Amino acid sequence: MDSEVTFLDKEAACNLAKECGFSEAGLVVLPHAEESRDANRFTKWIANGHEGTMQYLSRVNDTGNLVRARVATPFSWARSAIVCFANYHCEAPLSTGTHDPRSGWIARYAWSSRVDANGNRRPSDYHKVLLKRLKRLDEQLRGQFGEFESRAYVDTGPVVERALATAAGLGWTGKNTCLIHPKLGSFGFLGVLLTSLDLSPKEKTAELKVQDRCGTCRRCLDACPTGALIAPYQMDATKCISYLTIEYKGTIAPELMAGMGRQVFGCDICQDVCPWNRKAPIAMDAELHPREELVNPALEWLASLDEGSFERVFNGSPVRRAGFLGMRRNTAIAMGNSGDQGFASRLREWTESADERLRSAAQWALKQIRNTSS
Repeated sequence: MDSEVTFLDKEAACNLAKECGFSEAGLVVLPHAEESRDANRFTKWIANGHEGTMQYLSRVNDTGNLVRARVATPFSWARSAIVCFANYHCEAPLSTGTHDPRSGWIARYAWSSRVDANGNRRPSDYHKVLLKRLKRLDEQLRGQFGEFESRAYVDTGPVVERALATAAGLGWTGKNTCLIHPKLGSFGFLGVLLTSLDLSPKEKTAELKVQDRCGTCRRCLDACPTGALIAPYQMDATKCISYLTIEYKGTIAPELMAGMGRQVFGCDICQDVCPWNRKAPIAMDAELHPREELVNPALEWLASLDEGSFERVFNGSPVRRAGFLGMRRNTAIAMGNSGDQGFASRLREWTESADERLRSAAQWALKQIRNTSS
């Protein structure tokens, strides 16, 4: 260990993060300059019920404080955060540029795969991929600083990654509520390494903020088919297609099903229409390579999967989070929105399902098809 190494340095930390496989990284002191503002926004968002059934977001500690509002609430020892960005953009078409009604859409972040030791391509989950890289970064830092307190998270811990990424100077929060990197766009995963390491006085006062460059553009708000973007920079997750197809385990309201189109897992629309993604570079990440069979997958193929084959196809993939019956529910809705009579037989079969959400979706979808053909 180098005894002269005292403070965490932004340039050195970011270079280490890139060596560990990330596209970009930023470093921010904790608490950061706009933490109170961000905490107030998050608290108001929760108070309005915009988190829906995602109760982990509204979890409070013994004193009634929202755990996620401020990093210091669960991690009083944290003095800095290294926020890492992994680009997952690829050359495959955008959801807004493909219009085959007999195919579904899986969000591009969930297409990822890697080649295993035997040369076979396997699904990969970005949570695990990025967490390994964060742990590698942690080990590198320990080689310089010795022992210190740390936690690494990729969408799984009590932190608001996007707020920390903005504070670390990785971009700005767009009107679609996604982090937008000025060069890499918004197709990126975020990982956070919290540490007890301090920054130098100069680093603590450095200006990190990236100017908001959304301007007068409102393409994302106008394109959202379910009205989830209720105002610039504000999202009601209970109306978001990503929430509905992944997190929500209940019966979806008919007016929302009509707006879901052919999305069966997640949604890319508000990012696909964003001008900042037009020139975003293509990722060359071997562990996040897209699986061709998940790009515009045929609805009939998805519908034909039984529970066993669903597990085999999506084991190790983020898609598994939707669950077998959840994916069938989503597929039924996409079939209804297709207006294709060829799906009627399958939908009639599903109207007899013991699962209420699938049964309800299939009944709605059959009515949609009949209305389209009449």
